Amino acid sequence: MRISAKGRYGLAAMVYLVNAQESLKCVTVAKVAEDLGVSKIYLEQVFAMLKKGGLVFSVKGANGGYQLSRSGEKITVYDVVKVIESSLFETGLPMLSEKAAPLESTLNTRVWEELDRTTEVCLTNIRLLDLAQEATKLRAECEFMYYI
Repeated sequence: MRISAKGRYGLAAMVYLVNAQESLKCVTVAKVAEDLGVSKIYLEQVFAMLKKGGLVFSVKGANGGYQLSRSGEKITVYDVVKVIESSLFETGLPMLSEKAAPLESTLNTRVWEELDRTTEVCLTNIRLLDLAQEATKLRAECEFMYYI
């Protein structure tokens, strides 16, 4: 399975917002783009999708920016991927001819639908808060200073 750059940036930005949520501040797209090292213009498109999907909301004004619509404990990786990678979970059109309908049905139920269910279960079990905590822990481990 291949997740697009938008999906990867969107997930990274959402995890970033989990940490920002603790300070109750809005975060600008420019700040997220700078800290994550990604294109601001590209990230604006991602945030538009996240806002449309109800995962973030925006605040206008001098102290404006984006915040999560609910806590990182209640948002899963599946929620983010589903909003950004909508085609990933679409039902496909029949690919085989009418003569091969039984094979088509078998492939759909035993392979494609099972893959969708397994992917959904896996991604639903990963909360943004879990990812943010793990990233914070790794960052702390990398920041040790050694003096000689």
